[in-house]
Order: sequence, then structure tokens, then C-alpha cells
Amino acid sequence: MITDGTPMAPLAGVVVRAIGDTTPVRVALDRLRAAGCDVVRGEGPPPASAPAGRIELLATPEGGPVEGGCDLTWAPPGSTVAPEDEQDVQALCGLAHLHGRSLGGARPLPIDYASVCAGVLASQAVMAAVSAGPVGTRSTVSVAGAALSAAAPYIAESAASEGGPSTVVDGTRPPFRSLDGVVFEIETLDPEAWLRFWTALGAPTAAIASGWPLFQRRFATAVCPLPDELSGILASTRFDRTRAVGLDTGVGVVALRPPGSVPDARPVSPWRLRGVGGPADLRSRWAPREGAPLAGLRVVEATNRIQGPLAGLLLSFLGADVVRMEPPGGDPMRGVPPLAGGVSARFTALNRGKDAVEIDLASWEGRESATALVAEADVLLYNWPPGRAERFGLGMEDLAERAPGLVHAHVDGWVDEGPEDPVPATDFPVQAHGGIAHLLAEGGRPAPSLLTLTDVLGGIIAAEAVTAALALRSRLGTGVGARTGLVDAARLLREVGRATGREEPSVLVPVEDPRCVVDLFPDSFTTIDGVPHPRSPWTSTPMEVGRR
Repeated sequence: MITDGTPMAPLAGVVVRAIGDTTPVRVALDRLRAAGCDVVRGEGPPPASAPAGRIELLATPEGGPVEGGCDLTWAPPGSTVAPEDEQDVQALCGLAHLHGRSLGGARPLPIDYASVCAGVLASQAVMAAVSAGPVGTRSTVSVAGAALSAAAPYIAESAASEGGPSTVVDGTRPPFRSLDGVVFEIETLDPEAWLRFWTALGAPTAAIASGWPLFQRRFATAVCPLPDELSGILASTRFDRTRAVGLDTGVGVVALRPPGSVPDARPVSPWRLRGVGGPADLRSRWAPREGAPLAGLRVVEATNRIQGPLAGLLLSFLGADVVRMEPPGGDPMRGVPPLAGGVSARFTALNRGKDAVEIDLASWEGRESATALVAEADVLLYNWPPGRAERFGLGMEDLAERAPGLVHAHVDGWVDEGPEDPVPATDFPVQAHGGIAHLLAEGGRPAPSLLTLTDVLGGIIAAEAVTAALALRSRLGTGVGARTGLVDAARLLREVGRATGREEPSVLVPVEDPRCVVDLFPDSFTTIDGVPHPRSPWTSTPMEVGRR
């Protein structure tokens, strides 16, 4: 049974004090308030140890001494540089380089992207501390650390391929403009659909063939210099014609929308929380330790690409034991070049430290094995399309008896907020449909960033949803369902809006190769098979009861 009408305030009775008025603090407080937390504003500037702000736990529903919270800094410990704001962070952590890679040179994002990511990470740290019960920790999140999490796959790609593309200006990058002036994105993950689409529009075979790998790899390279013949065909075709061809051939076509035209569809809960099933005995399921608020938590992850795997990685950084369910033969992304230690460097960037088990969910035996695995877990994290969990026998109703205290975390894309026509819910169409392309407009030309903004922020929000669901589970004594999507990342970026910092550019020289970031933040990386990967964006310190 799924319980409706249950109060979805996982942090009701929790009180925090906030010091500072930076973007990450404001974002964190908005998230905490949405979870039912009361906020007290502290006076004065943030302390020197938390120059970007501080959030202190003052009270929890259980009462008694309360310790912990989250400090926000601009730079992580051990940095050889000292960024002072969002612009500095983007320059030094590679975001300006990656955003400008396809535009001819480094360009900062005109949104406080790293700060927004850090704010959600700070909210998650507070939720995890509350979920862990009486074990108090003070976490530190740096805005640069959040930026490194966003740049991690690109850093791995550059290190494993000895550089990769730096600046690419030849060819025409999306979005496209139609004959009647509509600016739009296209999307498909299917090479045959790509071929059908362009063939129907009369494109030359050579341009179709050469364009596909560039289009497919734009998620990994942040560049997409398509042959000019392809953009020329779309420029000479009315939008309705292109859209109709997309519908006929299975290619998504979505027009860019200004932020003001996007309906306000904010859900009651940012994580769409709801109680699941009846009472469950949760006493022996989870025993957190000091310094690792989710230690002992068991997560079964069935995800692919970026958003879902990043969510699982963040939960593992907080101490959770994560095991991936992969199809027979393993996740196909394991073999995508460049490789390091026989595994895709990008795959390792998002899945290191996780166990994996191969299960054939198409078979009865595989579904039984999956059910048994999930029944021993605290969290099922998946990004299957809607309805597939139920088809596998792993839906909320299906598991209500065998796993009564389970957190079901559905990592989605559109969450019923997509365009009228079917369009794959990947990063760039979500940026286009969600108004982000217009927030990034330069010189009057709106365009999604080829840096995967909503994938990364969507993964951070999904991990936050799990900690919110855990806090609610402890209050309800039942399982909890949560569902988040890339559209939630787009919504949060719209709500924060354009950057609010200084108008002049950073005086710091932007990095020109993602590998250079490692030298600037040496203590923030670990090396696996010769490839650097960012460590956890949080550092946690156990607190002594009665001491702040």
C-alpha cells in the first residue's frame, strides 16, 4: 500500500542557524525549509573557517544535545590557489574551459552553477546528519569541490586520452535555427534513428555518417562540431516539417523556451516523497559511525549514464555500501574509450568504490535474485523509465511485504513535465525545454551548455532525495518513495537565475586543460589506474557532545 496524505516534512522539528548570505547558503536553506526545517538567522559575517557560510544544527525532534552542521568554503583543504567567489571557482576548476570549449575559448557560465551544486550538497550533509541520529558530525563543503564533481568525467577523459579536444570551432554546434526562426535541439541515442531522420531530410550520406560520432560523444567531450551540411538543411526547413520528420523517425525535436514561458510546476516536495506500505522494524537495518553518517546503509543501484551513477557515488562518499545491478556482460559504458585499467575512465569517474553484480532482469531467475538483493537493502536507486520497475517486480507495491522499510528512489528525467512530443530526457533537451539555454544566452543567442549541467545537478538532487527519504523513514517507520528528475535541476537553476556576483571577469587565468586542475587542488584527488578522480566533496569531523 502507498500511503497518500502523509505529512512529508522529514525535518519537522529540526532547527538550524545560518550565517552568511551567499548563493550556496540561500540554496541550502531553501532546501531545508522545504523539508520542514526551521531556520534561525545568525548575525554577523561567516567565520574565517567558513567564508562561504555556515549552517549549524540547533535542535532535532529527539531533543538533547545537538552537534553538527555544515561549513561552506570556496576552496577545499590543501588547495594551492584561493578562489574567492563563483567566477574564480569556474576559472580554476575547469568549468569555464569546458563551457567555452565549443565556443572558441574559456567562458564562465553566467549562472552560479557551482554555488547551487554546493548548496544542495550542504543541504544533503545536514539531512544525513539528522538521519544518522545522535552521531554528530560537522561537514565541510567547498564550492570548488562541487565544481570538481561536475568536471570529474571530463578530467578523467582528458587524463586517460592525454588531453582530448581543447578548443573546437570548426563545424556548427547545436542548437539549430529553422527557416521560420525557431531555435531548437534534437536528440536521439539510436544511430538508426539518426540515419532515418537525416535521410528523410535529404542530407548527404557522408555528412550523416561523420556527424553521428560527434553528436553521440558531445556528452563526453563538451564539443559538437557537426558538418555544416546538416545545420544548413535544418536552416532551410520550417520547424513544423523538422518536427514531423522527428516524430516519424524517432528523433526528439524540442524548441528552446525562455524561462518565463516555463510553467511553474514545482512539486509539493522537491523530492516527491510519500510513505510506502505499513510499519517496518528499522532498528537493526542501519548503524552509522562517527564521521560517516551513512555508514552501514545498503544501497542497490540500477542506473546508467551520469545522473543516477553520480547519485550513487555521492551516497558512497557519505559512507553507504553501494552495489550496482548490471545486465549480463556488465554495463556497456564500461567499455567506452578511453580506457584505464581495462575500464572506461569516465565510467570509473562515476562508479568507483561500488560493488557490482550481473543480473538478467529479463528472466524469472534474475528477477528473483534482484528481489532477494533489494530485500536486504535500505535503498533501491534506479533510473529505469516509468513502469519498468513494476515490470521487473521491483515496484513499490511489489516489494511492500518483502522489503517493508525500503526507500525507493526513482531517478527520472522529465517527471511528467516534458514536451508534448516524445523527446529523450537527456541533458541538452532538458536545458532547452527548461529555460536554461536562455539563462546562458550570450550576445542574444540562447544555447544549452555542452557541459552536462542538469545531469550533474540532477544527480546531486537525487542523492539529496535519498537522505530526505531516510529522514522521513525514521519518522514514519515505513518505507518511503522518492522521485526526482533532470527537470528539478532545471527548475532550481531557473529559480536562482543569472549570476549575482561581480560583473568584471575573474583575474585568475582559466585552466586550458582539465588535467591542470589536479595540480591546483592536489589533496582533492585520488588516482586509480593512473587517472585522477575527485575525492568526496564533503569532509566530515566527528563532534563531541556538548561542544560546538
